Amino acid sequence: MKAFITPFRQRLRQFDPCLIVCTTLLSAVSVLLIYGLRDSPMAGGIAQFRMQLAATLTGIVAMLFISTLDYKEVVSKTWIPLIIAEIGILGITLLFGRAAGENKSWLTIGPVTLQPSEFVKLSYIITFSKHIDLVKEKINHPLYVLTLIAHSAAVISLILLSGDLGVALVYIGFSAVMLYCGGLSVFYFLGAGLAAGLAVPYVWPHLREDQQQRIIYGFTPEKDPLNRGMQPLMGRSAIMNGGLFGKGLNGGSVYKTLYACETDFAFSSLCEKFGMICGIAVLAVMCVLVVRLFMIAGKARDDCGCLLCAGIAGIIIIQTAENVGMCLARLPVVGITLPFISYGGSSVFAMYLMMGVAHSVRAGRVRYRYETAEPR
Repeated sequence: MKAFITPFRQRLRQFDPCLIVCTTLLSAVSVLLIYGLRDSPMAGGIAQFRMQLAATLTGIVAMLFISTLDYKEVVSKTWIPLIIAEIGILGITLLFGRAAGENKSWLTIGPVTLQPSEFVKLSYIITFSKHIDLVKEKINHPLYVLTLIAHSAAVISLILLSGDLGVALVYIGFSAVMLYCGGLSVFYFLGAGLAAGLAVPYVWPHLREDQQQRIIYGFTPEKDPLNRGMQPLMGRSAIMNGGLFGKGLNGGSVYKTLYACETDFAFSSLCEKFGMICGIAVLAVMCVLVVRLFMIAGKARDDCGCLLCAGIAGIIIIQTAENVGMCLARLPVVGITLPFISYGGSSVFAMYLMMGVAHSVRAGRVRYRYETAEPR
C-alpha cells in the first residue's frame, strides 16, 4: 500500500495547480450557466445540462490519464499516424457528415454525434509541433516553410470545404502562434499579411452571398438589424440587460430569444445571468490560464513541449477573442465557442484532452529535473 501511495503523491505534485484551479472554475461556471438556460426555447433544456456535466467529468478523467503519459514518447510514435488519421476523419466528415446550418462539420457514429474538427485540434497541434521541431534548424528556409504550409493547408482546406470558416480561422491563428514560437521570421508573417490583403479583391467574388453578408454585417450589424445583424445586436443587448451584477440564475429575458444562447453566445447569456462582473472574472481566469500555459511552454524540457503548450494557448486566445467580439457585435458571427464555457460535449472534452497534454509537458519537466539531479 505504501508503495502505491508514494508514487501517487509524486504524481499529484507534478500536476500544475494553476491549470487545475482555472479549468475547474471555468467548468463550474459553465455547468451553472447551462443549468440556468434550461428554460430557454433556443436551448436544449435539462438534457444539455446533463451532457455538459457528463462531458466535463469524463474530460477531467481523460485529462488525468493523459497527464500520466510521456508526451515526448507519444508524439514521436504517433505523429505520422495522426496526420493520416486527421486528414482521413475530416475527409469522412466532408463526405458523410451531417450539416448543421451552413456547415457540414458533424459526424454521427451510432448514438453519438461528434464535431471531429474539435478533436483534430489536438491531433494537429501534436503533428504540427513535431513538424516544426524537425525543421527548426532551417525553419526560415523557403523550402521548409512550404512544407509547413502544405501541412497546414491539408487540414485547413478540408475544414474550409465543409463550410466552417470560423473553425478554419482558429486553425490559421494558432498555427501562426506555433510558427512564431518555433522561430519563423516575422518577415514571413508580414509577407503573408500583404499577400492576404492583395488576394481579397480576387477571393471576395467567389464567396457565397451569405458569407459576404456575414462579413459585411458582422462589422456593421446596425445596417441590417432585422436580419444578419439581429443576432449580434441581441447578444450585445443581453450583456447590457445583465448590467453589473446580472439578473440571477433564473432571471433575464433576452437569452430566451437569442439563438445559440448556450454555444456561440454563451458569453452574452453569462453576462445577463451573472453580470458584467462575472464576465470580466471569466476573462481574467482565461488570461491567467493562457499566461500559465506560456510559462509552462517556456520551461518545457524540449522545443516540442514548448510548441504543444503554445498551440493550446493560441486556441484559447483566438477563440475567446472571437467569441467575445461576436457577443459585443464587433466581429462577424462565425460559430466559435468560448473555451470551457460554451455548451458542447466535443468542445469541452477536447479542451480537457489538451489540458492533459499541458500537464504532461509540465510533469515531463519535473521528471527531467529529478532524473538529471546529482545524487546526494
